[in-house]
Amino acid sequence: MLYYLFEYLNKHYHFSGSGLYQFISVRTGAAIIVSLLISLVFGGRLIKMLHKLQVSETVRKLGLQGEEAKQGTPTMGGLIIIAAIVIPTLLFARIWNVYIILMLFVTVWLGLIGFIDDYIKVFKKDKKGLAGKFKIIGQVVCGLVVGLTLYLHPSVMVKDFIPETEVSQHAGEGYHKTEETVDGKTLYAKEHRSTVTTIPFFKNHELDYGDIFGSNWAGLVFVLVVIFIITAVSNGANITDGIDGLAAGTSGIMGITLALIAYLTGNIVFSKYLNIMYISHLGELTIFAGAFVGACVGFLWYNTYPAQVFMGDTGSLALGGIIAAFAIIIRKELLIPILCGVFLAENLSVVIQVTYFKYTKRKFGEGKRIFLMSPLHHHFQKKGYHESKIVARFWVVGIMLALITILTLKVR
Repeated sequence: MLYYLFEYLNKHYHFSGSGLYQFISVRTGAAIIVSLLISLVFGGRLIKMLHKLQVSETVRKLGLQGEEAKQGTPTMGGLIIIAAIVIPTLLFARIWNVYIILMLFVTVWLGLIGFIDDYIKVFKKDKKGLAGKFKIIGQVVCGLVVGLTLYLHPSVMVKDFIPETEVSQHAGEGYHKTEETVDGKTLYAKEHRSTVTTIPFFKNHELDYGDIFGSNWAGLVFVLVVIFIITAVSNGANITDGIDGLAAGTSGIMGITLALIAYLTGNIVFSKYLNIMYISHLGELTIFAGAFVGACVGFLWYNTYPAQVFMGDTGSLALGGIIAAFAIIIRKELLIPILCGVFLAENLSVVIQVTYFKYTKRKFGEGKRIFLMSPLHHHFQKKGYHESKIVARFWVVGIMLALITILTLKVR
């Protein structure tokens, strides 16, 4: 909202300093600062209120070191994260940008599903929370909205650019003059709906779903892929949120990476230099990503060991969904197994453990386990590692995976 205010002041009154507000980098920095302030100020007050209302989730007795001390710790702290994302985004981003609207929808929608789950656990005293099928339905609806919007919305177009000198060679192909320039030269563009995504490590660096499944099925396949990714990553973040600071810290690392890629993808000069896909108006997502990173870091103030508050499903489902939807919007969904490697490992550890246990029980009459306990972070707790050390090492792995993700922009 402030963007439009300063734009008006600059246009009509030449208000001093208002022109600075047009820069994405300035607004991103402002979003990070405000997000941190909201997390620190609002977070402390919310924790006091949750204590007063006795909003705490019963800690399961898993035989892990230090679990007794967590009993009575407030949950639903994900409200801090959601507020610290939504408010700065509304203040500093162009809120009518279709990508910003989509990300706000994902944040609020999945946060609401997680809030309902936490509410049932805390106030209805039902440890199972919201039934799994309703969680899945909510995630599918979220993926459906994101997928259909990206495929059908008229503002979501991929542009093919050519310099003015080549216009005559492409006469009749629909190229038109744009405001975009490179080295002072005007570019002409042709817009088209696309199911193209980025494929890492390959020379052409792009993959069109239509080339694999046919143009008639490309849209359907794209939407199904979006639904699967959002569901998988949001569940992965939920599973990862098992020890203090793990989910928020790894999510913040992923957020920094996505912010950088969004900025490069939405800047025609940098995207041309790096020879990566350019998507117009995408740069605004950098402001959202800045707020996301600020929210994660600010939440860590209260969530690092020993945690003063847990994010609950209110936060974890939203974090995972945001990361998944963001990666899909910037057409980097095939990089998710690398960037979200921590979430993937946590997810797979549960799948492998359950599958192997059922297989051995059916074959030998007694179930056997590969890990001492799943998800993976509990395995290391059972081995005697302190949770602070586990979290720190998972963060290190997350940073390494983030760097590999960024390197894929040039390694082909």
